Amino acid sequence: MVKAKVIQFRRGRRSVTPRHFLIEIEGSDNKDKAKKYVGKHVEWHSPGATKKILKGIIAASHGNKGLVRAIFDIGLPGQAIGTEIKLSEDKK
Repeated sequence: MVKAKVIQFRRGRRSVTPRHFLIEIEGSDNKDKAKKYVGKHVEWHSPGATKKILKGIIAASHGNKGLVRAIFDIGLPGQAIGTEIKLSEDKK
């Protein structure tokens, strides 16, 4: 399993896209390494009592430093920023 971390919402100067998140993947430090993760699935597990699992897919690389952009079915809560997510090894 590859370690990944939620960094931030995808945002602009005046807008925030609530379902799009920027993800930092361990070992991915440039654009070429980030592109190999496009199409893979990610899951975020809530730490609360409900134990919800929110699923998404990596859509594209973001910038030149190896970040990727993941689009989730339902937007993650703000508490997800800074937490780890699970990244599947297979493309579906």
